[in-house]
Amino acid sequence: MKTTKTLLFLAFFMMLGISSVKAQVVGQKFAYVDTDYILQNIPEYGDAQEEINQMSIKWEKELKALRNKIDQMRRDYQTESVLLSDNQKKKKEDAITAKEEEFAQLQMQYYGPEGELFSKRVELIQPIQEKVYNAISQLAMVKNYSFVFDKASGAAILYCNDKLDISDDVLDEIGNVMQTVRRQDRKRSGSTGGGSTSKPSNDNKSSEVKK
Repeated sequence: MKTTKTLLFLAFFMMLGISSVKAQVVGQKFAYVDTDYILQNIPEYGDAQEEINQMSIKWEKELKALRNKIDQMRRDYQTESVLLSDNQKKKKEDAITAKEEEFAQLQMQYYGPEGELFSKRVELIQPIQEKVYNAISQLAMVKNYSFVFDKASGAAILYCNDKLDISDDVLDEIGNVMQTVRRQDRKRSGSTGGGSTSKPSNDNKSSEVKK
């Protein structure tokens, strides 16, 4: 009997909790964006990504050449070691160690937490991300959205009503400060002729660049 009463009380309080949440949600407006789609349709973002990719390719070639040199030094050492004195061996080993340290330092310089890749991303990508965030915030205030979710964030969103997708509105808002692909030319990921290659508009709001 006691157990039954306890369960009834728990059920009652759970219902109160659900009712409280519903009361808080009723009347609030929700929307979502797809930041992958938004960034894909900002030509400047595609240019920034390409510049970063080209830098990374150059660094990888440099690191690979240095690694090949270290490997060759090791092979040469193994081949010649039987003919070398202890002093000569020590010099060869020190030279290999110095090259390995050079490789590690160069790798850190390019790809470390505060390396050139990180700095370049901050320089090129962060300003664009800030414009996206500002555009979302502006739309949320103007249209009185209580929450704006990001479909691309990896959150477990099981269903999205297309009517609540304001990604194109965000792109139009961003078009006040930088170029974006025209609404009719925008493409989703995986579509033929992706948005990053579409022509920026010259005849609507989303193409204007304010100085």
